[in-house]
Amino acid sequence: MESEQLFHRGYYRNSYNSITSASSDEELLDGAGVIMDFQTSEDDNLLDGDTAVGTHYTMTNGGSINSSTHLLDLLDEPIPGVGTYDDFHTIDWVREKCKDRERHRRINSKKKESAWEMTKSLYDAWSGWLVVTLTGLASGALAGLIDIAADWMTDLKEGICLSALWYNHEQCCWGSNETTFEERDKCPQWKTWAELIIGQAEGPGSYIMNYIMYIFWALSFAFLAVSLVKVFAPYACGSGIPEIKTILSGFIIRGYLGKWTLMIKTITLVLAVASGLSLGKEGPLVHVACCCGNIFSYLFPKYSTNEAKKREVLSAASAAGVSVAFGAPIGGVLFSLEEVSYYFPLKTLWRSFFAALVAAFVLRSINPFGNSRLVLFYVEYHTPWYLFELFPFILLGVFGGLWGAFFIRANIAWCRRRKSTKFGKYPVLEVIIVAAITAVIAFPNPYTRLNTSELIKELFTDCGPLESSSLCDYRNDMNASKIVDDIPDRPAGIGVYSAIWQLCLALIFKIIMTVFTFGIKVPSGLFIPSMAIGAIAGRIVGIAVEQLAYYHHDWFIFKEWCEVGADCITPGLYAMVGAAACLESARKKQEGIVGSSRVCFAQHTPSLPAESPRPLKLRSILDMSPFTVTDHTPMEIVVDIFRKLGLRQCLVTHNGRLLGIITKKDILRHMAQTANQDPASIMFN
Repeated sequence: MESEQLFHRGYYRNSYNSITSASSDEELLDGAGVIMDFQTSEDDNLLDGDTAVGTHYTMTNGGSINSSTHLLDLLDEPIPGVGTYDDFHTIDWVREKCKDRERHRRINSKKKESAWEMTKSLYDAWSGWLVVTLTGLASGALAGLIDIAADWMTDLKEGICLSALWYNHEQCCWGSNETTFEERDKCPQWKTWAELIIGQAEGPGSYIMNYIMYIFWALSFAFLAVSLVKVFAPYACGSGIPEIKTILSGFIIRGYLGKWTLMIKTITLVLAVASGLSLGKEGPLVHVACCCGNIFSYLFPKYSTNEAKKREVLSAASAAGVSVAFGAPIGGVLFSLEEVSYYFPLKTLWRSFFAALVAAFVLRSINPFGNSRLVLFYVEYHTPWYLFELFPFILLGVFGGLWGAFFIRANIAWCRRRKSTKFGKYPVLEVIIVAAITAVIAFPNPYTRLNTSELIKELFTDCGPLESSSLCDYRNDMNASKIVDDIPDRPAGIGVYSAIWQLCLALIFKIIMTVFTFGIKVPSGLFIPSMAIGAIAGRIVGIAVEQLAYYHHDWFIFKEWCEVGADCITPGLYAMVGAAACLESARKKQEGIVGSSRVCFAQHTPSLPAESPRPLKLRSILDMSPFTVTDHTPMEIVVDIFRKLGLRQCLVTHNGRLLGIITKKDILRHMAQTANQDPASIMFN
């Protein structure tokens, strides 16, 4: 019988105690595997055969060489080149789990032998906290550096501080005694390019010179950013969040989280934001943090040699990235748990929270915004919202949904167009053209000329007695019979109406340019542009509702809450609601692409309707010569094939017809059944 042959050739049943008894600090996700039934007697005989029970598998090759090994060693013999993963392949979660359990068992068995082994055991136990601490420190430091450098280079497009070249516009005027309240952004220390080049501060010549220098610096920053990405680190372009989600699910992308990608993405992210393109730095900060986590994980053997354990560090790093991007440590943990992570055990939850706290603490210590806050647009509203405001809030939610639908369709259409035109072959030219159009149109409008984060801050800010923005240019009504608040609702002045028209133009500009900007070969995030679009729309709606309540306070919807002279409408709150609505809608972009695309494995794709999405052609990644065995192949030979060739799967055929597939998990289950063990308890407990 086949089982007797297997017995005499030296395969003895293992109790598996060395594997199942080894405790570990990791829980494995249940993997999908199928035990194949080939309708032959070989497997049945092997499963039902009687073999001697021993503590180890003993394999005899040729009757002269004996080796005592565990179940893991049967399939993962330390042969050079075997056991590593190739680029664009998926990891074997079961194999990585078994490796970690075996490592943990060895450490526990040796820690009582000497003080040095005990020290190594403690180092291994605390290495997880050490690596997330280093990741949080690096993420916070890099985020602070990026914020400071981006602010300085953004102001460099308009002028320079002569007293201290490393100061931006706001910092340059902090120590000036000649700054007035009305013109707080003007001081003798800050010089525009027109003053430095032609010696004029006002007039048409000054405006034209500043216009030219603004375009020059914008094109220079954009060209330098795309050139660095193209030459040194092509993986540094884009947001990085979709790829991070793919890597955390077990996919291998070599170099995507490497040191060159980290360095180039940090530099080019500053250049891209400073160029004035309609993009944000918050999404790429997650990529930067994950690069830090990947690099630091190589300092600890526990994570450098185990891909599954390394993904625990990357989950914590993604939480730290969101924490420094939005100043929300808890939000970073929720983002890592709900959005990007595939495998998230309980201990990773606490380590992610700790990494997010460390990163936020470092960023606040650096204080890049000069307000002792983690974010630039930190605001507080002291006036509550009322029931009748739900209707404009619903309208803003509808606008956010329409914006998300429009952006997804328009951006996908432009990406297809890019592939069929010369823009796809010349990414540098595309970035230069987009940057030139953005700079030419953005300069005349003060709201599009601003940095996107500064724009969101101004839109979120409520009008107070110290605000000199055009959005707060209200007329003081001295005829109000009752004053409820210090600053009641007032009629809009000329500056407010002018600002509304400029915001309408800025809204159209941001919507169009975001569609063409997202996807170019520079680091680009979608969070901040989406928030800016929603904040602009919300501020416009807020001012409209405010003026409507002021002039028609006797209407039944306003009569109960909005008295004469009362402060009942906060336009900045509407800007925040609109920003949240548009941010959530644009976040669905990647899900919409995957859900509506057709996958084709054939050489010739079938004809599709014109309005259908472009199919995903995956034939180039198929293995056209897979390893196959017949249904009459003895099981001992199949086990030997998996062990020596390092296979993860093998096709089974009968007279040239495919019957099914055997995976490494099936082999391990089969060997567990031959030992009268429960495969589920052996593999997944």
